[in-house]
Amino acid sequence: MELLRTERMILRPWAEQDVAAFFDIYSRDEVARWLGAHPRRPVSDIEDARKRLLGWRKFHDGFEAPYGLWAMVPHGPDALDGGSTAQDGPAAPVGTALLLPLADDDGPTDQVEVGWHLHPDFQGRGLATEAAAALLTVLPANAPDRVLALTDLDNTRSQAVATRLGMVDQGTTDRWFGETLLQFCWTRPPAA
Repeated sequence: MELLRTERMILRPWAEQDVAAFFDIYSRDEVARWLGAHPRRPVSDIEDARKRLLGWRKFHDGFEAPYGLWAMVPHGPDALDGGSTAQDGPAAPVGTALLLPLADDDGPTDQVEVGWHLHPDFQGRGLATEAAAALLTVLPANAPDRVLALTDLDNTRSQAVATRLGMVDQGTTDRWFGETLLQFCWTRPPAA
């Protein structure tokens, strides 16, 4: 199931056949160092990647679209430098875009998070911004009008994405994931 297409990518669920791409992305310290609660650790081998990908898929399946963990897959012959063309077969995912309900120490909240993880070879091309902006456009009408992005204090690349999305820096918070994070907030524009 494809969630949506942007100019350069498809957002779709991660699939079993994506295990090699999942390993290539999440085995890298420069990606894993920003993800989740401590201790953070990269995927160690292909079997670890398979287990974690299965966990992601089960987690994703617990949500109704557009919520979930979405594989960012380049499309089109000119999608990305070095990307697959139609004759090479489908391109592999290069990252994840997510839209998820947030929970804190007291349990589920009425807050939603937008986020992104990207293979280092594909950073700096606007892909995370493009994917996150696309997710915000399909936010359900009954969803909260405010969406958060949470970054490590020193993750300046993700902070730049949040700024490009028009998100407001709300300062540090200790509310989420047992970490001190920088919180950004996007507010849905009024209906026309």
